[in-house]
Amino acid sequence: MKKIRIVADDRIPFLRESPLSAFCDMTFLPGAGISKQELLTADAVITRTRTRCNAETLDGTNVKLIATATIGYDHIDTVYCARRGIVWRNAPGCNAPSVAQYLTSLLVSFSLKYNMPLKGRVLGVIGAGNVGRRVIETASALGMTVLVNDPPREENEGHSGFTALDEICREADFITFHVPLERSGKYPTFHLADQRFLGSLKPGAVVINTSRGEVVDNPELKRALLQKKIRGAALDVWEGEPEIDPELMGLLDFATPHIAGYSTDGKANGTAASVRTVAQFFGWRGAGLESWYPVIPLPEHHELEVFSLADAVYASYDIRQDDAKLRSSPGTFEKQRGNYPLRREFQAFRIRNMPDLPPELRECLKRLKFQE
Repeated sequence: MKKIRIVADDRIPFLRESPLSAFCDMTFLPGAGISKQELLTADAVITRTRTRCNAETLDGTNVKLIATATIGYDHIDTVYCARRGIVWRNAPGCNAPSVAQYLTSLLVSFSLKYNMPLKGRVLGVIGAGNVGRRVIETASALGMTVLVNDPPREENEGHSGFTALDEICREADFITFHVPLERSGKYPTFHLADQRFLGSLKPGAVVINTSRGEVVDNPELKRALLQKKIRGAALDVWEGEPEIDPELMGLLDFATPHIAGYSTDGKANGTAASVRTVAQFFGWRGAGLESWYPVIPLPEHHELEVFSLADAVYASYDIRQDDAKLRSSPGTFEKQRGNYPLRREFQAFRIRNMPDLPPELRECLKRLKFQE
C-alpha cells in the first residue's frame, strides 16, 4: 500500500520531531519554494503563510488536505479549495497570547517613550476574535479602558459591549487591529485604516497593526505621520512584505518583521494543531498523535527579580531589540523571521520577589500570567 506523502514548510518548528513521520513520508521545503511540481504526488501540505495555496500551485496535484500552522489563512484560496474538494484547516488562537505579549511590550515602550502612563488610557481594539480577546484581557490588566469594534460579532451577539468605529477614532489613545484580511463581502478589511479613517483620529492617537499588512493603507499612514496628524505608529505587518517602505519605517516608533505571533509557545501551538489535523483527516491512531505537544525549552533566565512592570515585560520580551534589528538590516526581513530566536511567553517566567511588590503591580503581573 502506498504511503501517504506530506510536503511541509521546513521552517515550521518542532514538526520534524513529531510522530507524523512514523505514518507517512515527509518532505521539507522552503515555504516560498513549494511549487506545483513538488506537490504533484503529495497527499497533504503543512504550511505557513509564505506558501500560496491556489490554482497555480494545486491544479493537477494529488493534494487533499492543507494544514496551516498559522492563525491566518489568506494565503489559501478557500473558494478554489471548496471547488476542488480540498480540505483546509488553520490553527485559530494558536498565537493569541504571543500577540498579547508583543502588544504589552509595545505599549510599555510607548508609555516610556512619551512619558504617558497606560492606566486610564483608551485602547481601541478592532477585531475581537481569539487574538483580540486576549489583547482585551491584557489591556484590562494594564489598567486601560478598552473600546471594542467587531461588526460580525456585534451582528450575532447584539450591541452591548461593542463600540462604533467612529467613536473609537474620536476617543482612543491607541488603536490596534486584529482582523483577518477580507477584500470583499459584508465586512471588508482591506485598507480599513484609509485616508478617511486616519484623518478622523485624535491628534494624539497611536496606530498599531499586527494583523495583515493590507489592513492599513501604508502610503496614507506615511502621509498622516509626515503631516503629524497622529502621534505615532507601530507596524509588525506591512504592505508588500518582505519588501518594506524604508521611508515609512523611518517614521514609525517601532517596526518589526511580522513576528508578533512568533513566540515559541505560539509556534508550538500551531504545529501541534497541524499534527492533530493531519492525524484526524487520515484517521491515524497511536503514537500519541492527537495529544502530542512539543517539549519547549525554558529561557536561560526564567526566574526574575523585578521592581517595575517594564522590568518583567522586557525580561520576557523586549520589542526594542526586534525594532533595532529590522532597522539595521531591513533587507533581511524574511531571514529575521526564519531565524527568530527562542521567545517564551509570560507564563514561562517566575517572579521571585512577587510577594514583596506593591499590590497593584503584583495583581497586574498575575493577570498577565507571570508565575509567583
